[in-house]
Amino acid sequence: MRPRFEWDLGSRRLPLGPRTLIMGVLNVTPDSFSDGGRYLDPSSAVDHGLQLLDEGADIIDIGGESTRPGASAGDQTAAVVSQEEELRRVLPVLRELKRRRPNAVISIDTYKSAVARAAVQAGAEVVNDVSGLRWDAEMAHAIGELGCGAVLMHTRGRPDEWRSLPEVDDMVGLVRDGLRQSSEVALEAGIARERIVLDPGFGFGKRFEENYPLLARFEEFHALGFPLLAGPSRKSFVGRATARDGSTIQADQRVIGSVAAAVIAIMKGAHVMRVHDVRETVEAAAMADAIVGVQ
Repeated sequence: MRPRFEWDLGSRRLPLGPRTLIMGVLNVTPDSFSDGGRYLDPSSAVDHGLQLLDEGADIIDIGGESTRPGASAGDQTAAVVSQEEELRRVLPVLRELKRRRPNAVISIDTYKSAVARAAVQAGAEVVNDVSGLRWDAEMAHAIGELGCGAVLMHTRGRPDEWRSLPEVDDMVGLVRDGLRQSSEVALEAGIARERIVLDPGFGFGKRFEENYPLLARFEEFHALGFPLLAGPSRKSFVGRATARDGSTIQADQRVIGSVAAAVIAIMKGAHVMRVHDVRETVEAAAMADAIVGVQ
């Protein structure tokens, strides 16, 4: 049901498969869809990161630029962030977390190669590229040279294009092909196979209804031969499915729906869950893992 791997982060290896790893989301941005602005202050961000670790997070994923729908130069409230500003946001938090918890596994959520390089030099061991190596031509080579772990996510188009993208008849097939292309680019650039984890990118260039097949048929992505990460946490399609009186519930009220989505993904073979609500997901994942382990 769930293939086993060892994820090579360069400095250490993480077993993938015996149990689900939980990646806690730490956004140090003013405009993220779920918690924008709450952790923009470095001290608040560090405190939240420590809390996520105490709640059971195996990895902390730090992001300094929002990629919510509309987050682009066309959205004046969410202009594209320069690499200098992104580094100003993430590096103090990353460094302090590593100082306080030297053994913590830190992931940098960025599509910019310069940010990836600086973050890994500061202690990050994973680069989580939401563009799947598509938005920065230097990213694949940077990750290859850094020798760190990599999460390659499928994204369809840019955030400012998502609301106008045409419908897709077979989103699972499109995502599978896109992830295969990203993995091939990575391997050709010298990124070792055992360093790569793939993510179908729930909500990234997908309409509400196009996300449900990705979750229902998640196990089909195992055919690509890589470990899998899933990140449905608090996404709009979760809010739509759990709507009350026809109104989509707000992001911070999507905890139960998000945990349900996480359990479904785990039962279909997800190795890593990227989540906002760590404590709740850790408990749910432990139950799902007990069932996955006896199948």
